[in-house]
Amino acid sequence: MPYHSRPDWQLPEREATPVEIYASRRTFVASLATAGLLPSAAIASTDPAKLTPLKARRTIATSEEPTALSAVASYNNFYEFGLGKDDPARNAHSLKPSPWTLKVGGLVKKPLTIDVDQWIAKAPLEERILRLRCVEGWSMVIPWVGFPMSALIKAVEPLGSAKYVRFTTLADSGQMPGIRFPALDWPYREGLRMDEAMNPLTTLAVGLYGRRLPNQNGAPLRLVVPWKYGFKSIKSIVAVDFVERQPLTSWNQSQPSEYGFFSNVNPDVDHPRWSQATERRIGEFRRRKTLPFNGYGEQVASLYKGMDLQKFF
Repeated sequence: MPYHSRPDWQLPEREATPVEIYASRRTFVASLATAGLLPSAAIASTDPAKLTPLKARRTIATSEEPTALSAVASYNNFYEFGLGKDDPARNAHSLKPSPWTLKVGGLVKKPLTIDVDQWIAKAPLEERILRLRCVEGWSMVIPWVGFPMSALIKAVEPLGSAKYVRFTTLADSGQMPGIRFPALDWPYREGLRMDEAMNPLTTLAVGLYGRRLPNQNGAPLRLVVPWKYGFKSIKSIVAVDFVERQPLTSWNQSQPSEYGFFSNVNPDVDHPRWSQATERRIGEFRRRKTLPFNGYGEQVASLYKGMDLQKFF
């Protein structure tokens, strides 16, 4: 019988944060609200009783302490609900994440139309505690619940001509007030090379902290690509298409000199308007050094062998 060593990011069952520990944050968060230190929208989002629990097998972790659920649910970039960090928590109540249909097609043998609620109920979910690094210079550690993107890819059997995966977000002005304004060319779009999408770390997330995703975090389904800047992790996905050519992505199309297609975390390649050498972990006061590939170089650096990472940012 072959022996497979455990990757350094794989979490032993005994080391995962127990549900009772993070659920007990409710009392602390409520006390902050009483003191006027958190908006009421953040309280509704962080109350575990408000979100459907999910059963998940714990698999991937970092040695770092997860970011407080209150921060994860109240400090977001989701321009479909506003440009401010607290706008999504305040405005995303209008999103209707159920029922939700995901269409998977393009260059595949077996296109799918998926009822996301039914899919979540049947899927073998995993808890994956992963770092998130925003291009703006802040970061979090989040216990996502989901499954590897590779499972979906294998199910639809892409054709040999499929070289990239294109993702598209919902664009409904009735549910998403932010798209009434031309901050970006809606709908929001993102893409990965096929080998990036197949990497074991690439995750389709349906929850966090053991519960279904809050609306402001991309309910009911979002991508998580932990070695890339956060805007690559597209939220509220309605379509996944397999294509031959590199797809247009929203931020690269909007400002190509600032946001490349690959957008791998690289402390040696500054944003034109700020340094990427350090980051501020939400909940901490001091800045910390940014890690190449957000600390996942051992798992993903080989994907870019021979590429000029200064040029292909």
